[in-house]
Amino acid sequence: MTDVTIIGAGVAGLFAAHELLRRGVHPRILDRNGPPGPHGCSWWAGGMLAPWCEGVTAEPVVARLGAGAASAWAEITPVTHNGTLVVALDRDRAELSRFARRATGHQSCDTAEAEPDLPRRQGLIFPDEAHLDPRRALADLQAKLAAQGVQIETAAATPEDVPGTVIDARGLAAGLPGLRGVRGEMVVLHAPDIRLSRPVRLLHPRHPIYLVPRRDGLFMLGATQLESASRAPVSARSALELLSAAYALDPRFAEASVFELGADLRPAFADNVPRVIVQGRVLQLNGLFRHGYLMAPALARQAGDYLLSGTKGELVHEG
Repeated sequence: MTDVTIIGAGVAGLFAAHELLRRGVHPRILDRNGPPGPHGCSWWAGGMLAPWCEGVTAEPVVARLGAGAASAWAEITPVTHNGTLVVALDRDRAELSRFARRATGHQSCDTAEAEPDLPRRQGLIFPDEAHLDPRRALADLQAKLAAQGVQIETAAATPEDVPGTVIDARGLAAGLPGLRGVRGEMVVLHAPDIRLSRPVRLLHPRHPIYLVPRRDGLFMLGATQLESASRAPVSARSALELLSAAYALDPRFAEASVFELGADLRPAFADNVPRVIVQGRVLQLNGLFRHGYLMAPALARQAGDYLLSGTKGELVHEG
């Protein structure tokens, strides 16, 4: 088929380009802000490839299709296959029991065995889950595309500005009906004396958080989701809640340095399931919600299937 233009250089657009190259299609990538950076919500992600944990609250298709994400990303960037640890404070043990009843793919564990550096408590281990560093993943993906002759062009464009087949991966900027913004906030802490080998989810009835280890003693601390369309900086209240949760998980985080604060909006449809929306010559790749790195490979694969063979996967919607 003829070449394809991709508008948007976030995780959805870049992975779509990678998928098309694998199939012999040489795409062009346009983004008004150029290569990935703080302007895009992909920059602020946690990088958890956790289909079974997400399956507790997400639609079944997210867990099913997200199960292949770790192997897809491993072709591009380092992926750590150490699983996910889920814990709750003693006063919130009922949350852990509820989570266990609704989840699959886990085993009961003692944090003394799973993460000896944490205070001892009961938890759940999801051994088949994984995580990656989102910013490195974006850089590695961009480098892989560049090695095959695909550069990101800094240019503002809409599908109407571009001839031929277009993949619109602009997120909220696409302005699709039914698309809403879901606010995500994060704190990066530097705590070199704390060592974790896997993401830790701390369950809480009002403020569940996750903590993802990164290199050089850094930890990404984030809230799962906030139903807000605000792009304001992280508020003092939110920062306090995040830091208080980290302290409750391990009091040593009280001595951590605040390395970075950030917030952005993630595009989501009402059911929080991403879609490939076919509109004539335009394919809209959107609605990744908080599952950007988990679902980008499946979304790109189904877009490629539709473009090259007309196959309509379960994420593909016409109209």
